Amino acid sequence: MNKDFDSWNLQKKKIENRFVDKDLYFYPKEIWWSSLGLNVGIETNGKNNNFERPVLIIKKFNSNMLWVLPLTTKNKIGLGYFQLSDQNNSSVIFTQIRTISAKRLLRKIYTISDSDYKLIIDNIINILKNENPHKEVISEANATNNNILSETEKLSNVC
Repeated sequence: MNKDFDSWNLQKKKIENRFVDKDLYFYPKEIWWSSLGLNVGIETNGKNNNFERPVLIIKKFNSNMLWVLPLTTKNKIGLGYFQLSDQNNSSVIFTQIRTISAKRLLRKIYTISDSDYKLIIDNIINILKNENPHKEVISEANATNNNILSETEKLSNVC
């Protein structure tokens, strides 16, 4: 797949020059559209003109810098994913945690539940501690395949 890095570079220059209002308030547990960009290899990309993707704010360090987890609209099964209970087919992608500038934030979508946020934080801690060393974080392709197999098994049990 050919990626249009030139278009992303033009957009990135606009983001860099964006003024971040000190009244821009963002907090952990919120999901925002964010200009994540066009990235290298298997890194999660944004889409459309703003190269945007929904992200969950995990940690706010200050008014300019935060940790986020990108979301996917595909229901993923595996250690590297967590399906949000209050949104159909939205999962956070643990393997893509990143630090971003507040300049990348575009607009707030909604706030997740306290219970989902706690489970997500617990999962991040477990991944960092490597508390389950016998399980590997699976790729997005394998998570999709696992989901397809799971759905196929459900259908075959109904028939």
